[in-house]
Amino acid sequence: MLKQLSIITSIIIAGLLVLNSCETNSKKVNNSTKQSIIKIAISKEKSNKSTTKYSDWLLRQDSSVMLYNLYPMGIDSAIKVLEMCNGLLLTGGRDVFPGNYGKIDDTARCGSFDRYRDSLEFALIDLAVSNNMPVFGVCRGEQILNISQGGTLYIDIPTDFDTIVKHRRKDFSRTYHPVRVVNNTLLSTTVGKTRQGDVVTSHHQGIEKLGSTLEISAYTSDNFPEAIEWKNKTGKGFLMAVQWHPEAAPDSLLELSTPLAEKFLYEASKYETSTK
Repeated sequence: MLKQLSIITSIIIAGLLVLNSCETNSKKVNNSTKQSIIKIAISKEKSNKSTTKYSDWLLRQDSSVMLYNLYPMGIDSAIKVLEMCNGLLLTGGRDVFPGNYGKIDDTARCGSFDRYRDSLEFALIDLAVSNNMPVFGVCRGEQILNISQGGTLYIDIPTDFDTIVKHRRKDFSRTYHPVRVVNNTLLSTTVGKTRQGDVVTSHHQGIEKLGSTLEISAYTSDNFPEAIEWKNKTGKGFLMAVQWHPEAAPDSLLELSTPLAEKFLYEASKYETSTK
């Protein structure tokens, strides 16, 4: 009984933590057919007020979206909230603990870890994928999705992958590099005619062995994987993840940012409609 009350209390608190906005000029996604407000679960929102948040990226496309930051909750409560949502956004952050992909002996070259977050996001991924819920991953979000599907990561790109491409600098908001989109992928249909463009980047790890259920949909000029999606999409929900940071894109680099948010929210609106 006490556990049930705790879960109910956490869900009420989650409602109070909704990251909604009063913006009035945002573009509405699928407004003509949308029956109710889209609810998106965010695995962990940014706490730094000086940076653009993931919620801002989505709210620019639809100011009515309700957004829930799951990280402050316990895992059981976060799962209950996710069950009420229409999509899951897995965000950037600390390195995933290498023991999760068979490299526990190589932790010294990693940054800091958040073992609770690893456990939380694996649980969220399991639920979302099993329910065919739309999932979008950013940076670490792409990495943990790859791990969840049996993939591995390079521990440190500058050391383990021979490249002249700068994937990370001290000021990540000014760190750009070009990516090329693979033809005949979900990503290619999402971004239209765009096949190459600069993106904002900040990571020292990335996909080494690709998860067995996934395919790569974008690369850097050094052939480093930069985006993933389902290899066989039949019978599966929407899934897309990118190594770059679309939420941080300046106005000059929106071709590989805005369409991704629009597509994710559109898929979430369809999931909402299909589960009424």
